[in-house]
Amino acid sequence: MTPAPLPPLDPAFYDAAQTARAWPFEEARKLVRRLERTGKTEALFETGYGPSGLPHIGTFGEVARTTMVRTAFRLLTRDQVPTRLLCFSDDMDGMRKIPDNVPDRAFLEPHLHKPLTSVPDPFGGEYPSFGDHNNAMLRRFLDTFGFNYEFASATQYYKSGKFDAALLRAAEKYDEIMAVMLPTLGAERQATYSPFLPISPMSGRVLYVPMKDVNAAAGTITFADEDGTDVTLPVTGGHVKLQWKPDFGMRWSALGVDFEMFGKDHQTNAPIYDRICEILGGRAPEHYVYELFLDEVGQKISKSKGNGITIDEWLAYASPESLALYMFQKPRVAKRLYFDVIPRAVDEYYQHVAAYQEQDAAARVENPAFHIHAGHPPAATTPVSFALLLNIVSASNAHDTDVLWGFITRHYPGVTAQSHPELDKLAGYAVRYFNDRVKPTKRFRAPTDKERAALQQLHDDLVGKDDWSAEDLQNLIYEVGKAHHFEPLRAWFAAIYEVLLGADQGPRFGSFVALYGVAETRRLIVDALAGKLLGQAA
Repeated sequence: MTPAPLPPLDPAFYDAAQTARAWPFEEARKLVRRLERTGKTEALFETGYGPSGLPHIGTFGEVARTTMVRTAFRLLTRDQVPTRLLCFSDDMDGMRKIPDNVPDRAFLEPHLHKPLTSVPDPFGGEYPSFGDHNNAMLRRFLDTFGFNYEFASATQYYKSGKFDAALLRAAEKYDEIMAVMLPTLGAERQATYSPFLPISPMSGRVLYVPMKDVNAAAGTITFADEDGTDVTLPVTGGHVKLQWKPDFGMRWSALGVDFEMFGKDHQTNAPIYDRICEILGGRAPEHYVYELFLDEVGQKISKSKGNGITIDEWLAYASPESLALYMFQKPRVAKRLYFDVIPRAVDEYYQHVAAYQEQDAAARVENPAFHIHAGHPPAATTPVSFALLLNIVSASNAHDTDVLWGFITRHYPGVTAQSHPELDKLAGYAVRYFNDRVKPTKRFRAPTDKERAALQQLHDDLVGKDDWSAEDLQNLIYEVGKAHHFEPLRAWFAAIYEVLLGADQGPRFGSFVALYGVAETRRLIVDALAGKLLGQAA
């Protein structure tokens, strides 16, 4: 299926792009130089997907980041060089194990090790195969986020003949490929290894068996099938596939891929992919290796361990744009990906969008919002931060957005859910995030004698300050902390958050008081000093 046309770029950014330093531009420059050397008239970007399971947060990150480089390339070339993004599904891989999320594991038992597109659909038969089902989920996933891409199926490419020339070349270069692969394997695996994986005519399974003969002239391989019978098959037409490492290099060579990024777990194998691509007559693409995500204690995230955050979990509490910002920031630094990073990502996204409106072209092309939105950031603004909304929800025990909007409209006359739909979305996210992620972990504590005295003075000093600005209220709170000799002053603010909000940190407290209300804040202090909040601990 042909993708929709790419959104037009604003020529006003062409000159600024030439000296931009953001990482997508740095990577795109390598690609510009590559095409200048090769004389190619089109740039092909590729991302890969293993359809044994559903798309995940890493899938989003890889396609989003590749799209950012693609946009930067278009700007650097003044949109004169056509580009394509191919999302390639390795759906001819054998099903090595049965996924946990299928409704009837026994139904799939007879189909272990068959290509995923030869395994029946376990989810009701809507699709011709399990691979087709998961491919459809991938396409729906990518379409939901508005990515511009072409979908490619390994099964279709192998069976239609698109890989035939490269596979015949692999038969010719069999010994050279083996010379690359064997040193990377243990002695036991070396004895049985072959880059070719035949599909058994008898069982339909993908076989990991040694070759008895590779006939380059005939374009065939001979091997012992599962019943011990020698079988000869053509390497073309989908009768065989390649092992995953040679397959990487073969695909790059056959398709003329110019750019592909992958995680650090592939980094040691990249020279193997490159060498096989070159053996088959191709030119290895430009790479970009990104770091893997860590959980909250610094351990590598693993799908089998379930120690990370899923994309559905992120999107329950924040927008796709906030996730895209997280993907944009420092891709080569191992970052912790867990629930506590969401509020900061949300607020930083809106800060970048707001800053964009005041920037010139040179600053805009460095702004993350530019890359998240492919050069077309919205003019979305919100007068209240996500962190502040969370604290209002906490203090008011709001169970729905109507309570939040009561505080917002009182402090910001004329601001409504209709006039500020972005803020309305944030309010919904804040209520959900608080009730699911914050409320269960809230821990109020009693104030010390020193903190009690300071909070009492704050309560008294707030009298008659209903019309004060957030900045004036913040200064008043500072002065109370200084008067009670809190050193450093952040210890005073930590006490406020812990005693009044059951949290260890929060937004500027002056902003909280201004939005929540002076009278409400004074009542909150009274309840805290009376010990009434201690009963709200989870």
